[in-house]
Amino acid sequence: MLPVDRLKKIQEWLEKEESLRVSDVSTRLGVSEMTIYRDLKPLLDRKEVVKTSNGFALAPPSPSHTDTKYCSFCHKHNGQQQSVQLFMKNQPMEKTCCMHCGLLRYEHSSGQVTQILCKDTLLQTTISAIKATYIVDSELPLRCCQPQVLPFETKEHALKFQKGFGGKLCSFDEALQMVHVKMGSCH
Repeated sequence: MLPVDRLKKIQEWLEKEESLRVSDVSTRLGVSEMTIYRDLKPLLDRKEVVKTSNGFALAPPSPSHTDTKYCSFCHKHNGQQQSVQLFMKNQPMEKTCCMHCGLLRYEHSSGQVTQILCKDTLLQTTISAIKATYIVDSELPLRCCQPQVLPFETKEHALKFQKGFGGKLCSFDEALQMVHVKMGSCH
């Protein structure tokens, strides 16, 4: 298959799936991951595609972090159930699609975050992300970024959830560290 044909196929998949893993595309097309990166270079240069935590995605219509329709970290479309709000010094509020991206965006914001809010996984109440207890990498598939990071207002609720769905109990800082460990050195 010619590079232009591979690129058309990748763009079709991106339109349907919003984001893709390089390893998955490599397998689908039967070429090396390096070939996929070479194929994507023109799109990345033109900012039509952006790198994400686990691959790449179509660039959102507005590249601004303040466009709350898209995750300010991975650029996926923002849902409401797992979204995280980050309030920044002298900037508008940002949103991420999930706590996984919220942690990474918090880390990459270089101390500009004044407050980070998320929703309790069970009760859906708004809570402080810094004070939350987390379950990382549970068996409950919520179909968002991996490893999955689920916030709970109380340690007791997190422990009960862990009994049924597994995962590692963590604090805010430990959850961020676990994300890095599980993802390797791609950040």
